[in-house]
Amino acid sequence: MVNVCKADELGVEIVHIALPTLLALVADPAASLIDTAFVGHIGPVELAAVGISIAVFNQVSKIAIFPLVSITTSFVAEEDTTEPLSTKEQVYEEFENANSVNKEMEVLKPLVDSMPSSITNDSREMVKLEHVRRRIPSASSALVIGSVLGVIQTLFLIFAANPILNYMGVDSNSPMLRPARQYLTLRSLGAPAVLLSLAMQGVFRGFKDTKTPLYATIVGDTVNIILDPILMFVLHMGITGAAIAHVISQYLISLILLWRLNKQVDLLTPGIKDLRIGQFLKNGGMLLVRVIAATFCVTLAASLAARQGSTSMAAFQVCLQIWLAASLLADGLAVAGQAILASAFARKDHSKVVATASRVLQMALVLGIVLSVILTVVLKFASRLFTDDINVLHLISLGIPFIAVTQPVNALAFVFDGVNYGASDFAYSAYSMVLVALVSILCLFLLSSSHGFVGIWVALTIFMSLRTVVGFWRIGTGTGPWSFLRE
Repeated sequence: MVNVCKADELGVEIVHIALPTLLALVADPAASLIDTAFVGHIGPVELAAVGISIAVFNQVSKIAIFPLVSITTSFVAEEDTTEPLSTKEQVYEEFENANSVNKEMEVLKPLVDSMPSSITNDSREMVKLEHVRRRIPSASSALVIGSVLGVIQTLFLIFAANPILNYMGVDSNSPMLRPARQYLTLRSLGAPAVLLSLAMQGVFRGFKDTKTPLYATIVGDTVNIILDPILMFVLHMGITGAAIAHVISQYLISLILLWRLNKQVDLLTPGIKDLRIGQFLKNGGMLLVRVIAATFCVTLAASLAARQGSTSMAAFQVCLQIWLAASLLADGLAVAGQAILASAFARKDHSKVVATASRVLQMALVLGIVLSVILTVVLKFASRLFTDDINVLHLISLGIPFIAVTQPVNALAFVFDGVNYGASDFAYSAYSMVLVALVSILCLFLLSSSHGFVGIWVALTIFMSLRTVVGFWRIGTGTGPWSFLRE
């Protein structure tokens, strides 16, 4: 633990990647929390309806998002590390196609001519100038797959809204059905933008550039927050306005990222044969299994809460949003670990692999402890920001201890995911999560039936604890990509 705050080269690199990612990840749940607060003042039924709709949307989205983003980050980081430097002729050709080629060539030609035939990785990074667009086939592959999956998700949610909501416990007699269907259908129109923007975030993460996604997310979420009260209360659109505001913000984020990415990467260069569709689908299939298993547990928990009534679902929605918003802060460290580890594994730099994994896990534990303390203090006074309903507030008070105490475990679980993805250990991640999910699903059914709302949160605590255990087991036993630890 002595190295956790050490400001050496590795520590600075992790912070430079993790901090913007952390802020971007905070921005989106923060916007969702503000949405929840606005909707909560319309009424508990609407709050519960939006909660169940968001749970459905997130379940379907995560099936595609996490495999796509995780694989894209690893593949792009590997390609950016191992891709040979463009030849002098290729560099000249890029500049000859630019509008201001003459002046740029006068300055840069001596530099290019003086470059040695063998250049270190660090030097190669310096020569990748902004106006020389990179050729990264994985970037184009991610955008193609993200766009297709986004359209499929929209069509699926629109045409299957009723049966999905019925499965989630919202039957035809429930007052939640109409507002839940309305919100889910409208929000599904933003699915193509969501998947496309997150695919591009995976590309930027692979380049170790997490500032660009942060700026785009802040702009989009700010627009969402501004539009919420205008559409919901000024124009009296209710939860329809909340859904429309969210969709507009997602398309804005996507357009900003596409504009920025097109300046850095030649997205049209790869032909069909150059696209890594096969590798995306193979490894994506592994992570697809993992994501389905993981998100099914959370969605099942939401479904069990909905079956207990709108009051239970409303309280669960508030607790879940806070729980995820706090826990996902560790994803900033997970992204930093994944990007650095993917590059280190590609170079077979095992010393940096060990140092990076150790450092990000130490940071995760410290972050979790800090979050636990902060949430314990803050949530006692912040619950009324989300609802005025006494019964909902009572259930929220029962969930607060679980939200706060589980933060160190949650942080380690998320960072272990990033470590395994950085090692491209997708198969282990999938199989271990299936085992964890089977145990957790059993706990959810047993504990929810015997202890109600509290039982659901006990089961979710078990779920996250098991995820941490299987993450540690892989490295601790020195198996798979970590076999070099036993040599």
